[in-house]
Amino acid sequence: MTVMTARRVAGAIAAGSVALVAASLALAYLNRHVAPAALKSWDFPDVFATVLDLAIPLVGLILAIKRPENRIGWLFLAGSVALGLSDFSREYGLHSLITAPGSAPAGRVAAWLANWTWTAPYAVLALVFLLFPTGHLHSRRWRPAMWLVGGAFTLATAEMLVESTRIWETPFILSRQGGNHPDLPQAILIAAFAAGLLISVAAVVARFVRSSGEERLQLKWFAAAAVLVVAMLLATAASNSAALNILHSLALVGLWLAIAIAVLKYRLYDIDIVISKALLYGSLAAFITCIYVGLVVGVGTLVGNRRSPLLAALAAAVVAVAFQPVRQSARTLANRVVYGKRSTPYQVLSDFARRIGGTYASEDVLPQMARIVAAGTGAVRVVVWLRVHSQLRQDASSDGVLDAAAVAIEGDTMPPMADADLSVPVLHDGKLLGAISLTMPKDEPLRPAGRQLVSDVASQAGLVLANAGLIKDLRASRQRLVAAQDEERRRLERNIHDGAQQDLVALAIKLGLGSAAGDLVQARQIFGELRADVAGTLENLRDLARGIYPPLLADMGLAAALHAQANRSAVPVEVDADGIGRFSQDIEAAVYFCCLEALQNTAKYGNATLARIRLQAKDGSLRFTVADDGAGFDARSITLGSGLRNMTDRLAALGGRLEVQSAPQDGTTVTGHLPITASLEAIT
Repeated sequence: MTVMTARRVAGAIAAGSVALVAASLALAYLNRHVAPAALKSWDFPDVFATVLDLAIPLVGLILAIKRPENRIGWLFLAGSVALGLSDFSREYGLHSLITAPGSAPAGRVAAWLANWTWTAPYAVLALVFLLFPTGHLHSRRWRPAMWLVGGAFTLATAEMLVESTRIWETPFILSRQGGNHPDLPQAILIAAFAAGLLISVAAVVARFVRSSGEERLQLKWFAAAAVLVVAMLLATAASNSAALNILHSLALVGLWLAIAIAVLKYRLYDIDIVISKALLYGSLAAFITCIYVGLVVGVGTLVGNRRSPLLAALAAAVVAVAFQPVRQSARTLANRVVYGKRSTPYQVLSDFARRIGGTYASEDVLPQMARIVAAGTGAVRVVVWLRVHSQLRQDASSDGVLDAAAVAIEGDTMPPMADADLSVPVLHDGKLLGAISLTMPKDEPLRPAGRQLVSDVASQAGLVLANAGLIKDLRASRQRLVAAQDEERRRLERNIHDGAQQDLVALAIKLGLGSAAGDLVQARQIFGELRADVAGTLENLRDLARGIYPPLLADMGLAAALHAQANRSAVPVEVDADGIGRFSQDIEAAVYFCCLEALQNTAKYGNATLARIRLQAKDGSLRFTVADDGAGFDARSITLGSGLRNMTDRLAALGGRLEVQSAPQDGTTVTGHLPITASLEAIT
C-alpha cells in the first residue's frame, strides 16, 4: 500500500466512524422519550462516553497518516469502526423495533449486531496495550500472551454471537454491557474478558519495568492509565452504576491524555507539527464560529432579524480586524501545547540565521549558538568546539563554563565525546572545523526531533566556525607578530649593547690612551690598534644591518642574496633561481627571511647533508621551495614551532600561504606561495 493510499483509507475509515457515532447520538436523541428507561442512552454518562468516542478515530487517523507502518494507528481506526457500528446498531434497532416500530428496515439485524459487536473495541484495546508504543510485541516471549488475549476475546465474542442469535425475536433483553438474561453464562464471559484485559495490562507493566530511556518516558503515564482503565472496566462489569460509568469514561480520558503525552512531549510518532497545525486551525475555526454565532444568531435573535446583512457585515469586519492577532495567539498556544516552554525547531533555525547575519565575532555568535541549541532541545549543557590544529577545544557553552581539556583528532574524522549524549561535527567544504555536543537531563533523553535540529544547526554553522577560526588565527598571528617584534627589538638592543657599544667604548678608551702616550712609538702602536678596532666595529655594524634588511638583497635581489647566504651556510645548499627578476621590497624580504628560517631549521634539527632552494614565478604567483634530505618528522602530529609560525604569518600578511611536508627519514620540504600580480615591479 502506498503512502497516499494509506492516507485515503485512513481518512475514509475515520470519516465513517465519526458518521456512525454522530448518527447514534442523533438516534439516541430521538429515542429519549419513547424507549424504556433501561434502554435509554440519553443520560449524561452515556452521552459523555459517546462524545469521548470521537477521539478514537481522530487519534487513529493522525497516527495512521504519520506512521502508516505502525499498527497502533490502524488498531485505533478498527476499534473506532467497531465502536461506532455497535452504538449505531443499538440505537437503530431500538428506533426500528420499539421507538417507531416499522419505521426503518432490518431492525432485528441491527439489534443482533449490537448484542455481540460491542466486544470488538475491548479486544482492540487489549491489543493496543500489548503493542504500544512501537506496534510490535516487546519480545517473542510475549507471543503466547498475544494468543491468550486473542483466544479470550474470541471466546467472549463467540458466546455473545450465539446468545444474540438465540434471542433473535427478543433482542433487547440483553443489556448494553453484555447481558442480564438469567440463562446467559456470565461467569465464562466475565472470566474471558478479565483474562484478556489482565494479560494485556500485565504486558504494559512488564514492558515499562524493563524499558529505559525514551521508551520508559513514553510508557510511564500510559502504563498507569492502562491499569486504571482495566480496573474501571472490571468494576463496571460488576456494577453498572452511573457513577462507575462516569469514572470509566474519565479513565479513558486519562488513557487518551497518556497517549497525547507520549506523542506530544516525547515525540513518539513525530507528529508534533501535525498536532500544532491542527490546534492552530481549530482555534481559528472556533473563533470565527463564535463571532458569527454571537453576532448573527445571538444579536439577531434579540433584535428579531437573524438574516440582517448589517450583522453579517459587522461579523465579517470583526473577523477581518481580529484575525491576525488571534492567529498569532493561537499559534503561540499551539506551540506551547506541543513544545512546552522550548523554542520550536523553526524558531531556533530562524533565530540562529538572524543572529549570525549581524555578527561574526566568535565571542558573540558561538555562545549564542550554544544557548539557542540548548533552548530548542532542552539540553542542560551545549558546548561548541573549535578546531585548533590537530585538536578540538571548547570555545563556547550554554552555561558559560569551559573546560581546558582538548580532544585529539586525526584528519577530518569526528572523535567520540565521552561525556556527551550527542556530538555532531561541523564541516565546511569537507573539512572538520569544530563540533556541537549536548548533555541531556538524566531523566529525559534526546528525541529524534532534537537530533535533527542539532544536525540542521551544524549544517549552517560551517561558515560561522570558519570565520571564527580565521578571526582567532588573525588575533593569534597579531599577537605572535607583536611578540616577534618585541623579541627582535630586544635582540637588537642586546647586539648593540654587547657588540657595537662595547667596541665604541673600547675605541674611546684607546683614544684617551693614545692622546696621553709619552712617546711617539707608543702612540703609533695605540693608533694602529685603533685602526684594526675600527675595522672590526664596522664589520659588526654591517652584520647588525644585514639582520635588519640585507644590503645585498636591496641592491641585487633575491637570487644574489640567497646565493650569498648559501655560501655561508653550515649545510651545503643549492640555489635554483634562474630567471627570477625583482619584486617589491616586502615580497623579497618575506621570501628571503622565510628561506633563511628554513635553512636555520635544517641546520639545527634536520641532520641533513644537502638542501635545495628553488624559486619560480608563474601565473601571477611567486613560489619558493626549501627541501632537505634530513631526518624529517611527522607533520600531522607535531605542532608547528615558532619559526614555522613566523613564516606562516609573514606570508599570510601578504596574502600568501605556507605548506610543510615531512615524514620520518624522508626529509622536509617547506613551500611558500605569494601573489605577485599587484606587487611585481619591472626593475631594469
